[in-house]
Amino acid sequence: MAETSNRIVVIGAGFGGLEAAMRLGNSAARVTVVDQRNHHLFQPLLYQVATALLATSEIAWPIRHLLRRYRNIEVLLGTVVGVDKDVKTVLLEDGAVLPFDQLVIATGARHAYFGHDEWEPFAPGLKTLEDATTLRRRILTAFERAEREKDPARRAAWLTFVIVGGGPTGVELAGTIAELARNTLPGDFRNFDPADARVLLVEAGPRVLAAFRPELSDYAQKALARLGVEVLAGQAVTDVSSGKVALGETIIPAETVIWAAGVQASPAAAWLGLPPADRAGRVKVEPDLSVPGYPDIFVIGDTAMVMSEGRPVPGVAPAAKQQGRHVGATLLARLAGDRTPRPFRYRDQGSLATIGRKAAVVDFGWIRFRGGLAWWLWGIAHIFFLIGVRNRLAVALSWLWIHTTGSRSARLITQRDIAQRDPAAEDG
Repeated sequence: MAETSNRIVVIGAGFGGLEAAMRLGNSAARVTVVDQRNHHLFQPLLYQVATALLATSEIAWPIRHLLRRYRNIEVLLGTVVGVDKDVKTVLLEDGAVLPFDQLVIATGARHAYFGHDEWEPFAPGLKTLEDATTLRRRILTAFERAEREKDPARRAAWLTFVIVGGGPTGVELAGTIAELARNTLPGDFRNFDPADARVLLVEAGPRVLAAFRPELSDYAQKALARLGVEVLAGQAVTDVSSGKVALGETIIPAETVIWAAGVQASPAAAWLGLPPADRAGRVKVEPDLSVPGYPDIFVIGDTAMVMSEGRPVPGVAPAAKQQGRHVGATLLARLAGDRTPRPFRYRDQGSLATIGRKAAVVDFGWIRFRGGLAWWLWGIAHIFFLIGVRNRLAVALSWLWIHTTGSRSARLITQRDIAQRDPAAEDG
């Protein structure tokens, strides 16, 4: 007998949520997709918006546009504040209530400060378009402030960029900021040389790219050094405040600090009244990605603690997409009357990280690349996963232009950053 309960709510239109919704497109289910933003974001290239390589429109797409051809899918702009798992309702911030028969929670994660949330105003992270434009503004404003600064020590502080966290995001940010200073900006300023900027990558562990094999990690560190990045491995940040970073007893004057050291899951565990599975606050799920005791509620992506073949599934975009497809297929089977649990199996598609615009590391497990060839493979892979021919062409052309000329066309300072001091007010 076919399933009669067919109201499906998907919270979050990131990689996992979007995949689940698209799998259910034009099915017998009535699907409601809720997101607090109106766009789907290709997060792996977010750092390129932050460093003026790409424009926001090249890595983000309106959710309504992506789902427009599925007549059974409704898209709502709203912020979820709670879930009643027993009554089966989702509560929105404006008081609206969405009933569901099946629920998919794919709300992702934010950056985490390991109990030091007071550091966030001075060391913003990178998870959203707003984060990216904030960082771009701070990075470019730092060079503008250096142009007007008369005191050598203060100018040095404006020209010091500290990235905290030596994972792929931290490595990619450090490499591209160094290239911005050394290859793009020289000649644009009159009172200082942008190439004098210091870029420091701080990693508490013994090496950068700890998830990669040691030889690839070592290559990445040497490639960063060739770009002029100072890698400070084995050193933990002990304080961040206005204009400085502390590494134990060492104080580094720096006006631009970027946080890339950890993530915190969305409050899905609190919504469900469940204890978090780990320090990141994720929800422990069953092998089929459902919540223990609640087979009609699924949690996927960075919000979930997922095990596959005895190992935790990494919080990366390919994993979230696979989980979204799995849940979508499970729900389609249920609509046909088949409620047989289907365990999720993660297929590792490898790890990739780029170091500037000429080098990268790629680890597919059975084969590993580094250097220029790896950079091309990294670029092809990312272009392939972008949505739409226009965006693929736009990003490919932007990269080709930057690779051949070193020029970045997205160097725009927009809006005012209230966390940074206003030079006009200070001089005023």
